[in-house]
Amino acid sequence: MVERTQIWGILLAAGRGTRFGRRKHDLEFGGLPLWQHSYRAMESAGVDPIVVVGDLDGAVPGGERRRDSVAAGLAQIPAAAGFVLVHDAARPLVAIDLITRVIDRLGRGDAAGVVPVVPVRDTIKRVVDGIVVETIDRSSLAAVQTPQGFDLAILRRAHESSDGDATDDASMVEALGEKVAVVDGDVLNLKVTYPADLAVAKALRSTHYA
Repeated sequence: MVERTQIWGILLAAGRGTRFGRRKHDLEFGGLPLWQHSYRAMESAGVDPIVVVGDLDGAVPGGERRRDSVAAGLAQIPAAAGFVLVHDAARPLVAIDLITRVIDRLGRGDAAGVVPVVPVRDTIKRVVDGIVVETIDRSSLAAVQTPQGFDLAILRRAHESSDGDATDDASMVEALGEKVAVVDGDVLNLKVTYPADLAVAKALRSTHYA
């Protein structure tokens, strides 16, 4: 098993919040800045130290792309750390149990990375120029969340091997041919991307986390 002292964290609070309409990570949410909810959950799950990346006091400055911000966080972690969890601060409802599931699965040692997933519930169609061209079988599809856990050395190699953009770190590790395992995600672990998401997150917090 992976000991909790071996797990460093990278909390991504960078980005301009273009789709939200303003920077969102320092917005008030449940009496705290949005990012602090994720920080406290990671800390409670035994992730320590945690490198915060973004335009916040005391944080490591982020980059232009998501992968640049992750790389900035990785630069703060010594090689001896062994393992790292990368989480989006825009997921303030992340549960301690979910973080623990990722850590425990990573501790089995048979995969370079671990990601939480939830089943795709809606019918998925491929659309080109406003016309449906294909209905995709959703039985093997899953939506990926964070935190994502990795062998630190492999994640570093993934970042060094290509300069292409990526929407998550797992896809970069997969590109190396390394195995990425999954654990059950949490439908409440939503990502605040648009203003409506913040309203939903506040309603969920008052209902499920009161």
